[in-house]
Amino acid sequence: MIKINCFVPFTSKKQVENTVKSLKESALVNEIVTLDAKKEPMALTSTMRKIAQKADCDYVLLYTKQTTLSLGYLALERMVEVADATGAAMLYADHYAFMNGERTNKPVIDYQFGSLRNDFDFGSVLLYKASAFKAAVKRMKVDYKFAALYDLRLKVSQKGRLVHINEYLYSEIEEDTRKTGEKLFDYVDPRNREVQVEMEKCCTQHLKDIGGYLAPVFPKVPFGREKFEYEASVVIPVLNRVKTIKDAVESALSQKTNFKFNVIVVENGPRCHSWDGTTEVLKSIKDKRLVHVIPTRKDIGVGGAWNMALNHPKCGKFAVQLDSDDVYSDENTLQKVVDAFYEQKCAMVIGSYMLTDINLKMLPPGKVDHREWTPENGRNNALRINGLGAPRAFFTPVARKVMFPNVNYGEDYAVGLAISRRYQIGRIYDVLYFCRRHDENSDASLSVEKENMNNTYKDRVRTWELEARIALNAKKK
Repeated sequence: MIKINCFVPFTSKKQVENTVKSLKESALVNEIVTLDAKKEPMALTSTMRKIAQKADCDYVLLYTKQTTLSLGYLALERMVEVADATGAAMLYADHYAFMNGERTNKPVIDYQFGSLRNDFDFGSVLLYKASAFKAAVKRMKVDYKFAALYDLRLKVSQKGRLVHINEYLYSEIEEDTRKTGEKLFDYVDPRNREVQVEMEKCCTQHLKDIGGYLAPVFPKVPFGREKFEYEASVVIPVLNRVKTIKDAVESALSQKTNFKFNVIVVENGPRCHSWDGTTEVLKSIKDKRLVHVIPTRKDIGVGGAWNMALNHPKCGKFAVQLDSDDVYSDENTLQKVVDAFYEQKCAMVIGSYMLTDINLKMLPPGKVDHREWTPENGRNNALRINGLGAPRAFFTPVARKVMFPNVNYGEDYAVGLAISRRYQIGRIYDVLYFCRRHDENSDASLSVEKENMNNTYKDRVRTWELEARIALNAKKK
């Protein structure tokens, strides 16, 4: 009979007894091993080796949370049935979460070839084919303090399938009750820096293993090939931001530069323009440098607005992003960005920003500078993280060629990945931008379905980009 070894973190008898009781209800469970959550966390490579050594059954189950687990009726039997049908190396499932005493649905998403985020949400119950688990652990050569589970997952994915069962098979207690907008910046919190360094190292090795790693060798950027009337354009896509658009435009128009620039605002959305008064605010601003674009199409999203700005005859040599919610930190931002293109010889520049509320009061984690980016490995680590930073600026001829996908989420990330495959991306670590968070931000509080849709799209973009990089390396060989 098929049997399972189960491994559960232990902090106290009270914490673990209901989880153990739930696991014992299945006849498939052969042994339950508790791991000291402080001395043997699953983030340690040594813990993975211990599990591999103890595992003597067909499957290995890891429960990764320190809260109570309640398995659904015949849940393990169902997971094993799907494992047998698909030959999966690892399985995970949708589940329920209890938050503040209320049960909510927690569907997760399918794993893709490009699902390289270390924070990919598998839920807390992971079922591995024991042979795949042991083979992966055998190939784990680096002793990690934080990245062992990530390392394990990547190595398992190199040899086998990770299968999502879109059925609700268990319930867990969810302790992180923050809104999505409050979780967005966890990966750039300076307190998590040591963790991120390990995760980057782990992902980089994975890219080398599968042929997706790119060496830090870049072509020269052809700055002088085309002539432009304007050296730079500040690009602001907008839809229904009557409360903030004037601040954004005035921030852009107030820039002090030694070159000629303009501001291109492109409205978008299902009605071709905003309907909350934003259009009227823009029309009231009397400055010849403001180019106000109202599309005649009704299928223009944020990415499409960028394409319209880039291909506008008044677009400058460099297109510099400013969101309609936000403002530049001072009047010298645009000059700093353009100078960085020439100094760092790059086709894209990304700055740093301060997270604030609508009144410019700082919010945690404060300054977001993406210090994890290095000229040597940034283009590879970009496949692991969920964003590249802001404000973003592009050498217009390159951005025109790459093009933005006409979507309202992840369009900037997609373009950044594609450009990093071809050219160096420059960085500015001064705060150039105040990112103003408020309840009307598009990502302030997303439903789990919307968050899953966004993450699925970014993983798809990563998949395409990873396939392109592998093909590029194969062509070079």
